Parts: sequence; C-alpha cells; structure tokens
Amino acid sequence: MSEMKVAPSSVASKGWLTRGVLGLGLGSLFSDWGHEMATAILPAFLASIGAPPVALGVIEGVSDGVASFAKLAGGWIADRPSMRKPSAVAGYVIIGFSTFAYALANSWPAILVTRALGWVGRASSPSRSALLADAVAPEQHGRAFGFERSMDTVGAVLGPLCATALLSVLSLRAIFRWTLLPCLMAAVVFAILVPPGKTDQAKRAPSFVSSFNALPKSFWRYLSGVFTHGIGDFAPTLLILRAGQILTPRFGFTRASAIAVGLFTFFNVVNAATSYPAGALADRMGKRGILAVGYLFAVAAFAGFIFEPPTIPMLALLFGLAGIHDGIQQSLEKSLAAEILPSSVRGSGFGVLAAVNGIGDLISSVVVGVLWSSVSANAGFIYAAAFTFLGAVLIYFYTGTANVPARAT
Repeated sequence: MSEMKVAPSSVASKGWLTRGVLGLGLGSLFSDWGHEMATAILPAFLASIGAPPVALGVIEGVSDGVASFAKLAGGWIADRPSMRKPSAVAGYVIIGFSTFAYALANSWPAILVTRALGWVGRASSPSRSALLADAVAPEQHGRAFGFERSMDTVGAVLGPLCATALLSVLSLRAIFRWTLLPCLMAAVVFAILVPPGKTDQAKRAPSFVSSFNALPKSFWRYLSGVFTHGIGDFAPTLLILRAGQILTPRFGFTRASAIAVGLFTFFNVVNAATSYPAGALADRMGKRGILAVGYLFAVAAFAGFIFEPPTIPMLALLFGLAGIHDGIQQSLEKSLAAEILPSSVRGSGFGVLAAVNGIGDLISSVVVGVLWSSVSANAGFIYAAAFTFLGAVLIYFYTGTANVPARAT
C-alpha cells in the first residue's frame, strides 16, 4: 500500500526544535540523570545493607511491572489534554522524591516499596509522548522523538559518570539525596518551556475500557510486531554479563567486569548519537522501513554473541550494533505510533505501547535467563535473535500504512 500524501503544515515552517520539543528533551535529560545516578549505586547500597543478590532482581521486576500498568492508566489520562502537562510535572517530582527516599531506607523491602511507588510517576510517560506529538507537525515526528530520546540517553550517560565522581567525596546515602536536584530541574524546565496539550473537538471515549476499544485496527497490527520483537529484546544488562564471561578467562574477573561496564557506556553513547539521525532519516524515507531495519541491528548483535568473539574490538562492534538498534527503536516506535493513532486516543495508544514494551521486556529477560541457566548462553541468544527477526518481518509486512501520513515532499 502506498502512503497517503499530506501537505506540510504551518508548524513545519517554524522548524521542529520548538520550545515544547526543547523542554521535553531537557526534562528527559535531567530526569534520567537523577534516576541513573541512583541506579548506578543501588547494587552497592543493597550490598552495604546486607541484601541478598536476588533482592535486586525482585526490586527491578516488581518496579517494571508497576511502571507498565501505571503507563497503561496514564494513557487514559493523556487523552485529556488539560491533564497532560500537570501529570507530567507531577511524574518528574514523584520520581525525584522516590530516589531521594532511598537514602532513608535500612532494608531492601523498603527500597522495593519506595522504587515501586516512585515508578508510579512513569504513568506520565504517555502524556509526555502526546505533548511531544503535539509540539511539531506530523512530518517532523521522527526528528522530535529522536531528539527527545537522544537527550534522555545523554542523561543516562551523565548519571553514572556523576555518581562515580561523587563516590570519592560523598557517601552512598548522600548521593541518593543529591539525585533530587536534577529531577526537580526536570520538572522546572518542563513547566516553563512546554506548552499545554492541544484541545480539539474530537469525541473522546468516556471510560478507561472504551478508550482502548477506540484504538484503530492498524495500531493493534503494529503492536503485534512491537510485542514479537519485545519478547526477544532482553535487558542490556545481560549483554554486560555475557561480555564479562567472555573476557574473564583472558583478563580476570575484576578487569573483565570493568571492561564490560565500559562497553555498556559505549552502548549508551552510540544510542544517543543514533536517535536523532534515525528520526530525521525516517521523516524522509518512511518510519516503518527504518524501524524494521533497526530491529535487524538487534538480530545482528545477538547472532554475533553466539560465536563468543574473544576480542574487545569485536565486542565493541556488537555493543555498538545493539546501541544503534536501541536508538532507532526508542525513537521510531513512538513516532510511528503517533502517526497511526488519531489524536483523540493518542494518549491511550501511547499507554498501551508502553505496557506492551514493558511486558515484552519482562518475558524476554526471564526466558533468556532461564535458557541461559538451563541450556546455554547460546540458546538464549538464538531465541532472542529469532524473535527480534520475526518482529522486523511483522513491522514491515503486516503493520500497513493506510492510516500513516507520508513524509512531506
């Protein structure tokens, strides 16, 4: 099917880097800066209070589950334009105070409760996505979402670097307290720069359930590809573990672990560098094809790990491929969804997309972990490569484009 042609809107003539896009990007940067500061030192803090290794897995699993369902509810809120900006600001504040509260915890169940409650703040994610879609013309969605994702990833790089620097002068509890500063800065710049959501006359679904019933069939087809990819796309922390295992015989455990963390930093740098160019390219060439290609980068990375390359340059290449995949995926999944969804249910659609991704992340990480432990690491990577490849096929051949505006010419 050919894509429908749309005339460039008046918004396009003003450029894509609007106050709203800048505010959303800076909000993501500061919020992720604070969050990743806390995440980087959380394992060490748990060890310092005597928590068992399984505690971290329970904390992350429960928190991700809470976040997924919170985003689903947040999608219904995001369909009310007047509620988008207040809920987004509140979300940043909630996340900031939750990371600050880690400093007050004396047991890992207290961290679990605090982190889970903090992740309720992620219910504002659909509202932020809807505001970002409102901030630019449809033919500029790829660049806007790519820029926001790039800024988010810059924050993910700055957070651990800042935590590492502060460890030489502050205690772990003191660093948790300092995470409040960038999170509150996120709320402030967002409140100042981002305009309220657009109000239109479209009829909105009155209830939580009916809002999801109003989502178009083309969006559910799109989600089938996203979910299939998601149940193969496991957490990148498993890449760190595998790199450490591969390098340990040659470098020893301590040095191999340090190299693996360095490779993950490289992954985030590549991720940040890829996000905006991928969005800009997709605005010109079509998002569906670029997203499918992005999924194939994951296939290449996972397949490469099956052969256990022993050299650091080869591992750097595989982490780079995984970083390109993540940059493309995070930028284009939302921007393509924004084009498929009618504005009246766009918030609910973003909420469903976030929930589908969260459930996929949970399934993929658990299945790969089980295969890794019970069969072999290669079995886990074969599973991951197979489903990410199938996701690419579904996105390209099954999603369809009848409801997707074409790039401007």
